[in-house]
Amino acid sequence: MAQHLYDPLDPSWFDVDATRTERDRTFHICSDCRICVKLCPSFRSLFEMVDDLGGNDHAGELDDAQHKRVVDECYQCKLCYVICPYTPGQQQEWRVDFPQLMLRSLTEQSKAGDVSRSARLLARTDQQGKLATTFAPIVNATAKLRPARVAMEKVTGIARDRLLPTFDRVRFSKWFRGRESRAIVAAEADRGPVALFPTCLVEYQQPAIGRAAVAVFEHNGFTCEVPEGQVCCGMPWLDAGDADKFREAAQRNVDALLPAVEAGRSIVVPQPTCAYTLKDEYPAFLGTEAARKVAAATFDASEFLMNEHKTRKLDTNFTGRTYESILWHSACHYRAQQIGPRSSQLMQLTGAKVQMVERCSAIDGTWGLRVENVELARRVAKPLLEKVRESEAQLVAGDCQLANVAIEEGSGKRPVHPLQVLARAYGLEEQ
Repeated sequence: MAQHLYDPLDPSWFDVDATRTERDRTFHICSDCRICVKLCPSFRSLFEMVDDLGGNDHAGELDDAQHKRVVDECYQCKLCYVICPYTPGQQQEWRVDFPQLMLRSLTEQSKAGDVSRSARLLARTDQQGKLATTFAPIVNATAKLRPARVAMEKVTGIARDRLLPTFDRVRFSKWFRGRESRAIVAAEADRGPVALFPTCLVEYQQPAIGRAAVAVFEHNGFTCEVPEGQVCCGMPWLDAGDADKFREAAQRNVDALLPAVEAGRSIVVPQPTCAYTLKDEYPAFLGTEAARKVAAATFDASEFLMNEHKTRKLDTNFTGRTYESILWHSACHYRAQQIGPRSSQLMQLTGAKVQMVERCSAIDGTWGLRVENVELARRVAKPLLEKVRESEAQLVAGDCQLANVAIEEGSGKRPVHPLQVLARAYGLEEQ
């Protein structure tokens, strides 16, 4: 099997016939294994269709519509890559990278004009965020009105009855530029600067998470910087099958972050999807040494803090609000980074007993919000929401803000970010 099958930079990556052949080969391997049947709907649909044809030996007989169903039902949780016994690194003839193959297939669909219009529209997160924050009170109020939501569904494809993230009038970057450093050095010596990649979710919708991040990092002796020129990580463009637009966003962020990396800064990211994208997708789709440098210097926020705690202890003198019990949602892209339950460990420092729930919210950017996917997304998220509703924990926490909104919609409980849990425990106001 040729290396180009998993190299987005190889021109033959866009060879439709080769991609179809690789899907046939991969579907046969997956049908023999079936370890991923408990994951996303793609696998359940694949195995049902193969069985309807007579079993694994017929995996290569699926028609174009059946192939498209598998591609469309993959929402890039990445967990199959984590648990697959045939992931890259194994012998070439057995090598499988299901999420990358689905991205490749989606890109081909996009080039053929066979991708949801709403996916492309919703990929413009920065444009939407800048406009929505300017008119935040009106936008947030309008999003609650059914006539407006019916119209929005027709224009954007977002299901009318899904709870949407709200927008904040003061963006995180604006707040950050207008403040003075309030570093409180808890250790004997200053730990040095870190560079924040706040993400579009924090920038436009939840700047409180960014403010909590700054408060927690500065309390523990770090100086926070926000390099200029950052944009959305670009993952929504991959969800829309537009690899070119994704590369544009990725390159802009690499250009913005590289000077900080070369100055010895670590890149700290408070949202797991964006951290995964910088770590894994940028090197693959850009293929440059600069992208690899940025990827190597990128850390999820809790990952970075717990790494520091191993060598130079964080401040564990908590004088603010703490919780005896916390239910923590370990989001898919958090687990896909294979960093361990660092957010759980971080919250345990406050004295909380943390219970982890590892079930998917089926949002994946905009996939679970789009009207064509909403019914399936809710079926996938049902076990997670049942766990949350049944939990007697004092607080629900989660790193992924989109998953948190889905949890609030389905359970009535509003999760907070682990960094907000730490900020409260330190007695720091969310500035």
